[in-house]
Amino acid sequence: MKTNLSFANPAEVETECLAVVVLDHGSKDKTEVRVEAGDGADRDAATEVIASGEVTGKIFETTLLHRPAKLKAKRLLLLGGGKAKNFTASELRKLAGVAVRYLKPKGIRSLVFLAPQNIESDEAVKAIVEGAFVGNFDPDTYKSDRKDQRIDSVTVVTQGDQVKLQKAMDEGRVIGESQNFTRDLVNEPSNRMTPTILAERARKMAQEVGLKAEVYGADKLKELKMGAFWGVAQGSDEPPALIVLRYEPADAPATPVLGLVGKGVTFDTGGISIKPADGMEKMKYDMAGAAAMIGAMRAIALLKPKTRVTAIICATENMPSGKAQKPGDIQIAMSGKSIEIINTDAEGRLVLADGLCYARQLGCTHLIDAATLTGAVVVALGYVNAGVFANDEKMYERFNRATDEAGEKFWRLPLDDEYKDNIRSNIADIVNSGGRWGGAVNAAMFLKEFAEDTPWLHLDIAGTAWMEENKPWIAKGPSGIAVRSLVQFAREFNN
Repeated sequence: MKTNLSFANPAEVETECLAVVVLDHGSKDKTEVRVEAGDGADRDAATEVIASGEVTGKIFETTLLHRPAKLKAKRLLLLGGGKAKNFTASELRKLAGVAVRYLKPKGIRSLVFLAPQNIESDEAVKAIVEGAFVGNFDPDTYKSDRKDQRIDSVTVVTQGDQVKLQKAMDEGRVIGESQNFTRDLVNEPSNRMTPTILAERARKMAQEVGLKAEVYGADKLKELKMGAFWGVAQGSDEPPALIVLRYEPADAPATPVLGLVGKGVTFDTGGISIKPADGMEKMKYDMAGAAAMIGAMRAIALLKPKTRVTAIICATENMPSGKAQKPGDIQIAMSGKSIEIINTDAEGRLVLADGLCYARQLGCTHLIDAATLTGAVVVALGYVNAGVFANDEKMYERFNRATDEAGEKFWRLPLDDEYKDNIRSNIADIVNSGGRWGGAVNAAMFLKEFAEDTPWLHLDIAGTAWMEENKPWIAKGPSGIAVRSLVQFAREFNN
């Protein structure tokens, strides 16, 4: 999708459709709907329909006007943004997605979006471009009758410093494309996204954007004594892949080094502790944490922050063959800790355990892992917030600011020492499953054992990596959660 910047008078813009934001400036008991635009013509074009009460300004409301008076645009799309006092770049980002998803089934291929005045121009441009890319993605890749429904170009009309605004547009493009790159990886079925294929996709991306890439197989896992990772991988005929991506700018200090560790279980049957058949097809997205890290590295390489970043992706299948690990087995992790396997479906924390240890060995001074780790986090937070755990207050505060900037929702969950009792083993150092109660916390406590004293964040994205239904701004399917927050965090890491 092409993106363009325009400083033209909106009334003079010739386009298939001009999109504008409509906000409610009224009080609690009174509605006062206004078009957020700098030119009187587009406000005049919407006056009659607003006066009729048909347009309320309610969030995600869409009203399409044909041949709007005093405008050269063929259509005027009014996008409800809710109450003006609550409207932020996060809502604007979604509205750009709403516009794209509303228009493309109608055969419209180009869109001009008028940036609202109540948000800083550069912030608005970036949000609009990101949201448009998110809205333009659809998961129907393998439909034989797939319709060519997409927006080919988006132009943002605004005012301000051209250099600054073009920079914002370019950043929005990079982040939007990287989020969709992540979604494309997650969307692939497991027979077309094996650990080997995921490694090749990561390697190809690295070559395109200038990252260093290394890919290792089972021999390397054994050499590094990654018993936890290999314990999961040993049951599959597909070989595992240990993927290392490095971003090492010449102008960055030697430390700190940010380590991004992703769970890349390309299909999760549960192993010997096999999952129910119902819904198992979704387990192709159990590598969404890995995909988020790969997508984030793509954006980081292109945006060039002055921070060293290393991504470690632990990719494998979890299969129930005659070679698979069994409940009751003992695995020795890379760190030397012994792990009693209680449930082979608690495999994500096993691959991450060795990934976190390896990241520390490679010199990472700060760690973030991302994984579709537990169903328990979905029980706790539903499909709205992802879970975040932290062993370092300063690092969490910085990540929290990054999520606000990125417009992604994470909710912090506890890591109290009392939970450690849940993962104690009678025969080994720890168990890999602490039982049903506090399941997301138990998994985080397990990972904390391998982060040790290194500042660390754990992102449990199980409830948000996959959209369970179509939303006005995003299609049902992979969401690309965490990419924007990780990129924002990395860009501000040394500030």
